[in-house]
Amino acid sequence: MPATEPRRTPEELARLGSEVFERRVRPMLQPEDDGKFVALDVQTGDYEVDEDDYTAVSRLRARNPAAEAWLGRV
Repeated sequence: MPATEPRRTPEELARLGSEVFERRVRPMLQPEDDGKFVALDVQTGDYEVDEDDYTAVSRLRARNPAAEAWLGRV
């Protein structure tokens, strides 16, 4: 897989990730998701939830290899 230049600064990615998480993801989460990891694409709002951070990011990237991924914990 070719290396790509980051499209956003780490600070901008963190800010956007937090905004998308609060607006689009948090309302969809269930009580059983507490403590799990959320990997989300800050551009599309697509996300994956898993107990394992690597698995969540891998599933997100499998769907969208160009995802600008943000990782957080519920």
